[in-house]
Amino acid sequence: MPAVATVRPAARMAALIAAALAVALGVALAPFTPAAAAPQGLRAAPPDDVGDEGGTPALRAQLEAASKGYLDAKTALDRSVKRQRQLADQLKATESQLAERSTKVAQIAAQAYRSGRLGAASALLNSGSPAGFMDRAAALDAVAANEERALRDLQATRDKISRTKQALDGEIQEQRKQVAVMAKRKEQAERALTVANERAEAAERAQAAERANRAPARTGGSSPTAKPAPRNSDGSWPAESCSVDDPTPANGCITPRTLHALNQAKAAGFTRYVSCYRSGGSGEHPKGRACDFAAQKNGFGGVATGGDRTYGNNLAAYFVNNSDRLAVLYVIWYKQIWLPSSGWRAYNSGRGDPSSDHTNHVHLSVY
Repeated sequence: MPAVATVRPAARMAALIAAALAVALGVALAPFTPAAAAPQGLRAAPPDDVGDEGGTPALRAQLEAASKGYLDAKTALDRSVKRQRQLADQLKATESQLAERSTKVAQIAAQAYRSGRLGAASALLNSGSPAGFMDRAAALDAVAANEERALRDLQATRDKISRTKQALDGEIQEQRKQVAVMAKRKEQAERALTVANERAEAAERAQAAERANRAPARTGGSSPTAKPAPRNSDGSWPAESCSVDDPTPANGCITPRTLHALNQAKAAGFTRYVSCYRSGGSGEHPKGRACDFAAQKNGFGGVATGGDRTYGNNLAAYFVNNSDRLAVLYVIWYKQIWLPSSGWRAYNSGRGDPSSDHTNHVHLSVY
């Protein structure tokens, strides 16, 4: 890494930010927990470890930890980039001060050279009267104080520049660290999803054309904009517990951030049947941090088609397009899963029924 003094901070930040945007999510292992109980209208879990949400409890725990880790790293990265901009502006202003103060000291030195700089004793002895003696003494004190102040200001400015450059280097190292963490987590996440999908690989090849037709809307520029959920002053998401009443028929409790996402979706026009809290089991439902949004009007039915599938497509796109505002960990819809950095990926961890395949409801998990 070149020294900060020889590289423009803005150029260096632009390069590193571009690198940061090219990397993404990772996985942190989380403890194994039992399968979740089914919400209203969903089929009960079979004896094996594949639950109604599809995938094993271990996989769901990994996806939760992976997305949380990504969002934490992204917050730290954004904070570091913001601090670098502040330091770059400070460095520019301080370097301008250094130039001015260096010129001032140079002028003092030049004046001293031209005038010969009579010593204090000589100047005082040449005074013609007691009053003149006092005037010269005061003048000498003023000159000395002015020169000392100029030199002191110059040195203080140099010290400030040195400290600012050190702080800027520290923030760049922090940014590099977050980029490396995100790159490693991306590799881990994609490896975990690949392993989870291996058991369905043969069926995946046979049904490739059908899956392409089923894929949810990847974009949605016309999606309504959600009101952002509250953040901490440093941009991170505050820790929340299952502390507010679940307004859906599932009852129980949910987190304030889950309630915010639910209310924002309703305000955007997505008002069909929803079930959030689920007691016991794995994943985010028992923690009050997940909701299942039915594609049909009256609840969780068969495979969504026609207008119901369009409703699910639009709802999934709404959560994806507002992911940063709603602290989305992941979205599952129609055998696809969306993760904050990896985007849409195959999610073939269901059991072949509409509930575990997520072909009758959109699953939302929030931080």
